[in-house]
Amino acid sequence: MDDTTILEVDLDKIIYNTSQVVERCHRLGIAVLGVTKGFSAMHQIVSAMVEGGVDGLADARLENIIELRKRNFNQEMTLLRLPRLSNVETIIRYADTSINSEMTVIKALSETAKRLGKRHNIILMVDVGDLREGLMIDQVLDAVMQISSLKGVHLLGLGTNMGCFGGILPSPENLGILVTLVQAIEKKVGIRLEVISGGGTSSLSLVEKNNVPVGINQLRIGEGILLGTDTTHNRKIPWLLQDAFLLRAEVIEVKCKPSVPTGDIGRDAFGNIPQFIDKGVRNRAILALGKQDVDVEGIVPVRESIKVMGASSDHLILDITDCEEQIKVGDDVEFSLSYSGLLSVSDSSYVTKKFKRGIL
Repeated sequence: MDDTTILEVDLDKIIYNTSQVVERCHRLGIAVLGVTKGFSAMHQIVSAMVEGGVDGLADARLENIIELRKRNFNQEMTLLRLPRLSNVETIIRYADTSINSEMTVIKALSETAKRLGKRHNIILMVDVGDLREGLMIDQVLDAVMQISSLKGVHLLGLGTNMGCFGGILPSPENLGILVTLVQAIEKKVGIRLEVISGGGTSSLSLVEKNNVPVGINQLRIGEGILLGTDTTHNRKIPWLLQDAFLLRAEVIEVKCKPSVPTGDIGRDAFGNIPQFIDKGVRNRAILALGKQDVDVEGIVPVRESIKVMGASSDHLILDITDCEEQIKVGDDVEFSLSYSGLLSVSDSSYVTKKFKRGIL
């Protein structure tokens, strides 16, 4: 591993953000699941979330849940991707809860849980507009009646997803649909549903304004805790920290070069035809960082005078012409990350992860 390309993680800032989210949500009777998929469930960061007070953990990757169990994380764990029929036994063994929308899979979970002598919790997902996973509203009551007759599984509640596919933002109206559904189910079926899971970081704006419908009692928070941002609303969350993660990469070339290539332009290494604006000769730095290391669209230089020009699989090209400080070969350049940047760099074996404490 090349230890000159580093993702630096400030665990104290993760703890701070977690505690702030938990405190605000708990005031409204809302439990917080710390979502660990955005950083490949690195155990140091998971521990910081736990220290910050999350009520449970959640991940879309079963592999991450298994690894956390092996590291003796005993918190309630929820699988956030719809289960595959091919791995229901593993799900029953390692996850306490899973989100679901397919009756075939729920029945398989039921049979497997009975065979293993376990009980598995089901969050039935409802599509209230974003058009990713979930039953349509008119299908929910029939599904609940079927699930309530099954052994080995327990219908814990209803949930929904926002902003991940259709970009639909949570509102009192669409989250209110879940609350109304639960009230109808409890009246008609005669069962009590314990959880109404109202989305993720995008719902924090409603928490701030105290506009979460009464009855919503769980949120699944990843980005807000990690980065202090809310991509769906395109904002920095003002009461959270945005600099818990910092990416550093080393400069391997500094040269003045024209801003437009010379010769016939074909496709680049990724099959795209690049476009260039003639800005004359520019001072450029190349870093030991590329698309194989990180989603280049998801990083931003900390120094605003530095601009990203583009990248290949192994090289990141920067325009440093307007940078007040001299940048030379061997220097580090620092970047903040968006959620897509964090997601990709966390999973890269080519980037060293370093963790620090005692800053706040």
